[in-house]
Amino acid sequence: MSLAFVNALDCTEPHSDEIWDIAWTAADTVISASADGTIKQWDSTSGQVSLARPPHNLAIVSLSVSPDGQSVLYNGLDGTTCLWDLTSDSIVGRHESYDRSVEGAEPSWGVSLNPKGGTYAGTSSSGNVNIYSASPDSFGVRQTVLSSGRNKHGMACKHSPDGKRIALSSDAGQVYIFDLETGSLDNHYSSHAMAVRSLAWSYDGQLLLTASDDKRLILHDVRSTTSGKPGSGAVATLTGHSSWVLSTDISPEGRLAVSGSADKSIKVWDLAARTSVSTIQESGEVWSVSWRPKSAPTGSAGAFVSGGEDGLVRWWRSAGLGV
Repeated sequence: MSLAFVNALDCTEPHSDEIWDIAWTAADTVISASADGTIKQWDSTSGQVSLARPPHNLAIVSLSVSPDGQSVLYNGLDGTTCLWDLTSDSIVGRHESYDRSVEGAEPSWGVSLNPKGGTYAGTSSSGNVNIYSASPDSFGVRQTVLSSGRNKHGMACKHSPDGKRIALSSDAGQVYIFDLETGSLDNHYSSHAMAVRSLAWSYDGQLLLTASDDKRLILHDVRSTTSGKPGSGAVATLTGHSSWVLSTDISPEGRLAVSGSADKSIKVWDLAARTSVSTIQESGEVWSVSWRPKSAPTGSAGAFVSGGEDGLVRWWRSAGLGV
């Protein structure tokens, strides 16, 4: 089976530098973060900017959106983390994680907003995941430190959809999963040979897809059982990219995944068949991809958005099924 995706829309005002992170929200808007220091909200019908923050003095490297699509957490290259309330277009939280006057301060890199609310997570260069308050009156106050036990740079972190676990990836190819209720390390995987840049949970929280500089994506079974025994770990390897895999995401139905690569291509994968079912050639490196979170209508494979080297936000939709 093959699938075709068409370029349904391009944004009207591209970023002046690479897009490093992107998210299609439950409010059907798109949020993009760029190396030009800006973060913008886009209308998915017109491709126009609907909201934007003044440029940060350095690149925005990571973002995370609340389940209702009304709040955006983002982090700059210097470790400044902000919480943007989209309903009021205001910054309701700001934390300088690099402030060495605070004991144990660690500059954040990747960030993730807990879908249950109340906290957010930030990776660091020490191999820790720091859990901070996301409440406006105490934003950035560190509550817990989760240690991987290895002093490796944390590339990305991502909460499970139920907010009970968090996954951490490192520049050494390791992936760790922590239980947020107990603070314990549930499991770790050494499936990759190089840095893992992106993590994607299935919507039921049973699978974790990882994207790496080793040109591979690996699907992990991370189910938690009643006995406490972890899932079986790596269950599939997806190959076909010829350079670093920079980003990945899983569709709401859990049937498909999408990936963006430094090889200037986007691939869509059938997770059950463990194979690529669509390849899109782009003009530059594809740094970030995100599925539309609403379930696709019958007969459609859904839609996703991409961002990368050319600074353009692009919307892609399924053109139907092919054989």
